[in-house]
Amino acid sequence: MEIFTLNTSAISFTDEEFFMFCQDNDTLRFERSADQQIIVMAPTGLDTSFKNSDLNYELVSWNRRTKLGYVFDSNAGFTLPNNAVRSPDAAWVKKERYEALDLFERQRFSHICPDFVIELQSLSDTIKHLQEKMVEYIDNGCQLGWLISPDLKKVFIYKPGSKIIESPFDSPLSGENVLPGFLLDLSKIF
Repeated sequence: MEIFTLNTSAISFTDEEFFMFCQDNDTLRFERSADQQIIVMAPTGLDTSFKNSDLNYELVSWNRRTKLGYVFDSNAGFTLPNNAVRSPDAAWVKKERYEALDLFERQRFSHICPDFVIELQSLSDTIKHLQEKMVEYIDNGCQLGWLISPDLKKVFIYKPGSKIIESPFDSPLSGENVLPGFLLDLSKIF
């Protein structure tokens, strides 16, 4: 499916204006690319939403046990160092990094890149676009990212300074040193 972007060449939003634009159009979901293109995000089908909820549940359950950080779903917007605003399907930020943000920043699209992200491919996503987003996360400070493709029955694992690793669905995923002790068994979800 094609990615739908709004032509914004005649206008330029500040971070606050983009945040307010999103609030004023809260029935829609948007992201902003590094080159300031506004991307309209399609809602997912029930199957993708259900699986995404399970992914977030697993991450939240681990985080409640460890208390090492904060978990976010796809409603959160993160302003990356390259000025893109992204909303991964699941994200995690280390406790000390999140708590260093002031209240105003926490109520906006915070200027912070998650330490960990998950993108779950839906029918409206192309694998190419999601792979580009994963590289963008890593290039902007993310320490571990999982791109989950139900169609390909693979997970693409992204880490700084490493080649992309492909893992089949029947292999448990490790949070490695980013999410110590976190193991995700995709066979429970897919």
